[in-house]
Amino acid sequence: MVHAVNDVSFELRAGEFLGVVGESGSGKSVTMMSLLKLIPMPPGHIDAGVADFGEHDLLSIDAATLRSVRGGQIGFIFQDPMTSLNPVLTIGKQLTEPVMLHTGADRRAAKARVIELLDLVGIPDAEQRFKNYPHELSGGMRQRVMIAMALACEPKVIIADEPTTALDVTIQAQIIDLVKDLREKLNTAVIWITHDLGVVAGLADRVIVMYGGRIVEQSPVAELYARPAHPYTQGLLNSVPRIDQKGGSLTSIPGQPPSLLAEPVGCSFAPRCAYAFDRCLTETPVLSPVDLAGEHLSACFWDTAEGKERS
Repeated sequence: MVHAVNDVSFELRAGEFLGVVGESGSGKSVTMMSLLKLIPMPPGHIDAGVADFGEHDLLSIDAATLRSVRGGQIGFIFQDPMTSLNPVLTIGKQLTEPVMLHTGADRRAAKARVIELLDLVGIPDAEQRFKNYPHELSGGMRQRVMIAMALACEPKVIIADEPTTALDVTIQAQIIDLVKDLREKLNTAVIWITHDLGVVAGLADRVIVMYGGRIVEQSPVAELYARPAHPYTQGLLNSVPRIDQKGGSLTSIPGQPPSLLAEPVGCSFAPRCAYAFDRCLTETPVLSPVDLAGEHLSACFWDTAEGKERS
C-alpha cells in the first residue's frame, strides 16, 4: 500500500491564487485529484477526511452531484492536453458538450459560447479551430483549449496541474500570462500545482509546500521567499538559479525523497535534513505558526532563524 497523502489540510479563499509546490511524488496532484474523485478507486482509496466546498463535502456527495460540481463549479486543467482530449472528436464537440450539460444551453448557444471562449484564451480564427481535431493544433493551442474547457461554465475554482510542463519556455510564458489575466477578469480562484518556484513567485498569493505526502510549510508568497522556515523549502529555494547572483554553484538537497510504501515514522525529511535531531526521528511535526499573524506555518521542530528547537 502506498500512503500517497497524509493529514493534508488547507483552505482556498474566493479569488485567491494558491501555489502548491514540491518534488515529483510529494502528493501535489493526488491531493487535488482526490478532491474531485479523479483517482481511480480501486486501487485508490480515501480513508478519511472532508473537503468542504460551499454546502457540499466533495468526498461524500453522490455521483450525480459530483458530476455537477466537476466542470460546472470546479474546472481542472490537466498536465498533458494530448492525453486529456479525445483524439477522434473535434475541439468544438468536446467543448460544447460540457456547456450544454452544465448550463442547459442548446447546441447553437453552446457553439457561440465556445467560440467566445476560444477567442478569450487567444486562439486565432476561433470559428475555424472549432472544427479542428486535437492533432491539428500545436501543444500551446491544445493547452489553451484545455483552459477554455476549464472556464466553459465560469467555475468558482480552477485547478491547474502543472499545465506548462510539456511546453517550451515561450509558450509557457504565454499560458501563465493568460491564466493571470483570466483570473483578474473573472475573479476565479486558482490552485496552481507546480515544481517551478519561479512561476509561483510571480503568480501566487499564498504557497503550500508539500513533501512526502504532507504539507511542510504554508505562507503568503512574499513571506515564504523572504523567510522560508522549513529546511526543505530552504533547499528548494537554494536550488533555483538567480539572475541577481553571479558565479558559484547551485545547492542541491542531498538524498532521495522517501518511499511512501510505508507510513514514515517521525519527520519524513529528517534523513535529508542538516538540522535533524533525535526528536525528528520519532515524532511527526505538525504545522505550527512561525509568525505573530499565524499566516506562516511550518511543520518543523527546529527554528532555523533562531538556531534552536522550537518551544
